[in-house]
Amino acid sequence: MAKRMTKQRKTILEILRNTTCHPTADWIYEQARETLPEISLGTIYRNLQLLVQEHEIQELKYGSTFSRFDGNISPHYHFVCRTCGKVMDVNMDVVANLNDVAAHAVDGIVEYHRLEFYGRCQECEKEAN
Repeated sequence: MAKRMTKQRKTILEILRNTTCHPTADWIYEQARETLPEISLGTIYRNLQLLVQEHEIQELKYGSTFSRFDGNISPHYHFVCRTCGKVMDVNMDVVANLNDVAAHAVDGIVEYHRLEFYGRCQECEKEAN
C-alpha cells in the first residue's frame, strides 16, 4: 500500500527527478531546506527509505560509504569515478538478456541486475595528466 505523498516526500522526489548527480542524503537535505527550511535530516532519511520501498527512487549503496540516490528508476548503468567518487549514468543500452545468461549460470531465477563501471572521470583524468 502506497503512503500518502506528503509535501516533504514530494519535494525530495522533485529534487531527485531534477538532478543527474546521484546525490547523498546530506545534499538532498541542503536542497530541500531551500523550499522547506523546517525540514530535518531525519525526515529526509525516513522519506528516502519510503521512496525506495515504494520503487519511486533507487538507492545506490557502495560498501561502507554513504548511499547515493537516483530519481531515474528505469533500467540503466552507472559509472563511478574511483578518484572523486562522482556517480554518472552511462548512456548505453541495457543488455536485455543478461538476466537470462546469469540465471543459466547460477541455475536459478535472476529478477534484476545492477551494473556499475569504475574508473576515472574526464575531469580527474585531465587533472592527472
